[in-house]
Amino acid sequence: MNHLDHVAFAVLDLDQSIDFYEKNFGFKLEYREKLESQGVELAFLALSNTKIELLAALDEESVLNKFLKKRGPGLHHVCYRVDNINYELSRLRHSGFKLIDTEPRPGAHNTLIAFIHPESTGGVLTELCEYQAI
Repeated sequence: MNHLDHVAFAVLDLDQSIDFYEKNFGFKLEYREKLESQGVELAFLALSNTKIELLAALDEESVLNKFLKKRGPGLHHVCYRVDNINYELSRLRHSGFKLIDTEPRPGAHNTLIAFIHPESTGGVLTELCEYQAI
């Protein structure tokens, strides 16, 4: 794993949350995208040395909406950047980790992503992401 890519927060109102982080903490909106297949709209906000991802549910049926109803807004996951997501998934699976995604899937910003179950990571939903060449 290369480094921490981002920390993600589940939010109820994406526009309001973007405004909050920009006005109060100096973040700048870097990227915004709807991922219909995952039922989310997301925004990446950056500081000079880090970024956060804000996630809002697109509809009542999305997994994120179920998360928000159960836990409310707040920390959703941490994401680590990797060079080879298939290798990392295989390595983790063979090490006994419980994987949510056994195969990578398309993510935001031209990435492949996969999630590791919180049961294997001390209660923290963990994402791996591999940036694809454009």
